[in-house]
Amino acid sequence: MAKSWIVAVLLCFFLGVLGVHRFYVGKIGTGILMLITLGGFGIWALIDFIMILIGKFTDKQGQPLAK
Repeated sequence: MAKSWIVAVLLCFFLGVLGVHRFYVGKIGTGILMLITLGGFGIWALIDFIMILIGKFTDKQGQPLAK
């Protein structure tokens, strides 16, 4: 089942440094890394946020997020 684009955007905006959006799309390993590093000191979270906004962020299976 496709993950929601708006949910991913909101999770990344509010909890991006904790990697919650990565857990949501099934990317558990990188979610844990983001949690440990606080989103790559915020830089990784910012890049993910931009990628989600422009539609280039995918779930664990490589499927685009559903708009």
